[in-house]
Amino acid sequence: MSNSADNTETSTLENLQAAFEGESNAAAKYTVYAKKADEDGYAGAASLFRAAAHAERVHAANHAAVIKAQGATPQAIIPPPEVRSTLENLKDALAGETHEFQVMYPEFLVKARGDRDKGAIRSFAFAKAAEESHARFYQAAIDALEEWREPREFYVCRVCGETVTMLDFEKCPVCKEPISEFDKIS
Repeated sequence: MSNSADNTETSTLENLQAAFEGESNAAAKYTVYAKKADEDGYAGAASLFRAAAHAERVHAANHAAVIKAQGATPQAIIPPPEVRSTLENLKDALAGETHEFQVMYPEFLVKARGDRDKGAIRSFAFAKAAEESHARFYQAAIDALEEWREPREFYVCRVCGETVTMLDFEKCPVCKEPISEFDKIS
């Protein structure tokens, strides 16, 4: 499929680049948000941000691998993130994750499926599922922030970025890899 004359249609490769840049920026942002949450005394929220940052790095690496397989170079501009209060940072993170799993990745998946690009489909689908999990955690933290002062543990799949609080399954619910693929983040 070629781009239309007015250039409104993006290619799957362009979508991969946009996703790579978005995930790279989210990882950087969540890393500094974790530091702020620690400073504010919200150890649980800090752990959530660290887990999400780890997952975003997984997504970025997955997107980068597909970009490289298509003969291109992954590129991202990562400006310094603006850090606010922990509550505001959680709301910002929720908005970003919600946009990704409700709008961005569904649109990218439609294009990738039309192109029959299995690598992009896999990478986008993995990220979409994990972003939905992140949004649920961010909403829970926003709804009861004081409960997030206590330390918490998360587990992040190194293959797809799925993030959970318990390993009460044998295989990742998203990518079906064994639980040995999960990293503990606190």
